[in-house]
Amino acid sequence: MSEPVKLIGSLGSPYVHRAEVALRLKGVPYQLILEDLDDKSELLFTHNPANEKVPVLLHGDRSAVCESLVIVEYVDETFDGPPLLPADSHGRAMARFWARFVDEKCSMSMWGALIWMIVGQTHSEPAETVKDNLTLQERQLPEGKRFFGGDTIGYLDIAVGGITLWLGVFEQVAGMPLLTEEKHYTADETVRRCLPERGHLVAALTVRKELYVGLAKPAVPHAQTS
Repeated sequence: MSEPVKLIGSLGSPYVHRAEVALRLKGVPYQLILEDLDDKSELLFTHNPANEKVPVLLHGDRSAVCESLVIVEYVDETFDGPPLLPADSHGRAMARFWARFVDEKCSMSMWGALIWMIVGQTHSEPAETVKDNLTLQERQLPEGKRFFGGDTIGYLDIAVGGITLWLGVFEQVAGMPLLTEEKHYTADETVRRCLPERGHLVAALTVRKELYVGLAKPAVPHAQTS
């Protein structure tokens, strides 16, 4: 009998989405344990004391596996199913490099871009940084292929996919375009089954909109109030 797999996560997280897609692509049954990040549980503190973040993967009685990209690699190496990382060492190195690029160069800039976009500064430095870095990353798509992994979704597609989804949400909340949303990734049935509901993400972000405006005003010259 296979050992149980549990995933500690939260609704709408692009990083939790990565772990869920990897598990589903591999055909691994799992239990999703939802975490309230405003009131973190003892379960999260126990299994990820290093940074108390989601996702966290629990597999049998092994030590917890933390960080979304680490979880994707663990799932790929541990369970049967279609490979997520390329078969050759160079391909794996490139996929890992560009996945880290997305997290280090794109993810953090997105939140800064959102704040500036909400107060009408669509051409802010964070927004331009996001555009430039995602454009650079998109050039890695193999010619004539739908996915970074070739004909099927792979490791780098998973790394990028959730972030791209959030970009579309940012655009809708701010009412300004930032970048064209990738359609191939979200057209996949396996991906769609664990995508957070778009309306839920928009509503959650809209609730915090005034908070973001308050944070932005001291930094944005001539910020206008409504």
